[in-house]
Amino acid sequence: MKKALSPKEREELVNTLKARFEKNIQRHKSLDWIKVQARLEADAEKLWSLNEMERSGGEPDVVAYDKKTREYIFYDCSAESPKDRRNVCYDHEALEARKEHKPGDSAVGMAADMGIEILTEEQYRELQKLGNFDMKTSSWVMTPAEIRKLGGALFCDRRYDTVFLYHNGAESYYAARGFRGSLRV
Repeated sequence: MKKALSPKEREELVNTLKARFEKNIQRHKSLDWIKVQARLEADAEKLWSLNEMERSGGEPDVVAYDKKTREYIFYDCSAESPKDRRNVCYDHEALEARKEHKPGDSAVGMAADMGIEILTEEQYRELQKLGNFDMKTSSWVMTPAEIRKLGGALFCDRRYDTVFLYHNGAESYYAARGFRGSLRV
C-alpha cells in the first residue's frame, strides 16, 4: 500500500490541519503552527498517517508537545468516535474468535494499518479536558494484557459530564463504538 501523498493531497491536508489548529487554539495555546507545519512537511509517512486519521473522520489536531522527545502529539478530536472506524471489535484475535457476523476489521488492526496508536485510558481522559467528546458514541482504549488475556477489552465515553471506563468482550462490536488514535510527529 502506498504510504505517501501527492503534492496536492499534502497541501490540502496541511491547509485543513492549519485551519483546525487556528480554530481550536485552546487545545494548544503555547504552540506555534509554523513549527508544527515544518515538522509535518519533513515526514511524509506521518503526514500519510494524519491523512488516514482525517479520511476516516478523526479530525486530528495537535494536543501537546513532548519536550523530552521533541514530538508534537496529535489526537483524533472529532466530536464523536470517528465514523469510518466504528463497528469494529477490539483486536485481530477477537476478530478471528468470532464464528459468525464478523465485523470488517478490528480497532487495533486498523490503527496499525494507519500507523497510529489507540488512545490509552489516560490519553482519553486528557482529551476530555480539551472538550466534550463521545457524548453519543464510545471508543475502545488500549487494554492491559491481563484483561485482554481473559477475553475482555476496555472502552470509554462521556456521559453526565463524566468520563466513564467500561469493559466488554473483545469480540463485541457496535455501530456507536469505534476508536480514537494518537500520532507523534
